[in-house]
Amino acid sequence: QARLVESGGGSVQPGGSVRLSCAASGDPFSDSGFTFSWYHMTWYRQAPGPERELVATIGGQGAGENTAYVDFAKGRFTISRDNTKSSVYLEMNNLKPEDTAVYFCNAKFIDDEFWGQGTQVTVSS
Repeated sequence: QARLVESGGGSVQPGGSVRLSCAASGDPFSDSGFTFSWYHMTWYRQAPGPERELVATIGGQGAGENTAYVDFAKGRFTISRDNTKSSVYLEMNNLKPEDTAVYFCNAKFIDDEFWGQGTQVTVSS
């Protein structure tokens, strides 16, 4: 069974940085990254409330691993992936209190879609 595990969250002061990681394991991600490399990976976040919002996305092999960011993430956040480790990362810099949220990673390829459980990031002084 596929499993996505986020890590790297925590408390940080405004202006600080955090690097989130999301590691994929289990079926179908048990072939040293080959299958993972085809998955489109996305970071979402959810502040208290019902809405989960997209943060950044990186394509799989078929999409040239192109990246895209929502406006609030441009210039501050960087998404990257290491297919050999079946992992995706989100480097977040110059954090603001409004970045406080639970951050989730999502893996999607055709009809397959998986979610992690999320990692909390709290930005406060």
